[in-house]
Amino acid sequence: MKGIILAGGQGTRLAPLTEVTNKHLLPVGKEPMIWHPVKQLVQANILDILIITSNTHMGDVVNSLGSGKRFGCEFTYRVQENPKGIADALSLGEKFAQGQNIVVLLADNIFEYSIRPHIGAFLEQEIGARVLLKEVGDPDRFAVAALDEKKIMEIEEKPTKPKTNYAVVGCYMYDSQVFELIRKINPSLRGELEITNVNELYLKQGQLQFSFIKGRWADAGTFDSLYEANRILLSTNNNIIE
Repeated sequence: MKGIILAGGQGTRLAPLTEVTNKHLLPVGKEPMIWHPVKQLVQANILDILIITSNTHMGDVVNSLGSGKRFGCEFTYRVQENPKGIADALSLGEKFAQGQNIVVLLADNIFEYSIRPHIGAFLEQEIGARVLLKEVGDPDRFAVAALDEKKIMEIEEKPTKPKTNYAVVGCYMYDSQVFELIRKINPSLRGELEITNVNELYLKQGQLQFSFIKGRWADAGTFDSLYEANRILLSTNNNIIE
């Protein structure tokens, strides 16, 4: 299994902080934000990791992460030249994945607890994908899953009237079908390839599983959520709870 960390985007909601650096290099707790997803993957024994970011800040990201030696892993780097969505960025990882299962993390997602148990559950699946869910107070900011006890019935992207409070967080686990499914989707109204559309294709095939995450979580994309991400990691001294 391989890991892919997506650290692109412009981080406009965090301006003016992001006028001088990549959002994912902002400090969270005592470390740059992007260190957290790296540590999550390494703690789950995923040591072959692709970092995808924009050409604007690639040099700064490489300066922070290096070869991976300090983390006990090995990095590969790819540039997403235009911000065309999460699924577009993920498509750059097809050659890297080499047909293996992958765990995809958005670099601005901070988890109090390790994602390793969810990866274990994914490995027990024979086929398909797994997403992670968290009950939130502002579901209209996220992709939202409607559930029927043991399965996902529907996923809506940033709905104005959410059917549930279960947000799909920025950790996705996919089998080798994912890149073919990305080729089947069309750009959204905002001109991006949405990862929600990929998850919907897995759902239509009856191959989308889910888990609820434990503990606190934040996507550090706004000043409020960046503050919460700092609270989480300062309380654990930037350690990930097993």
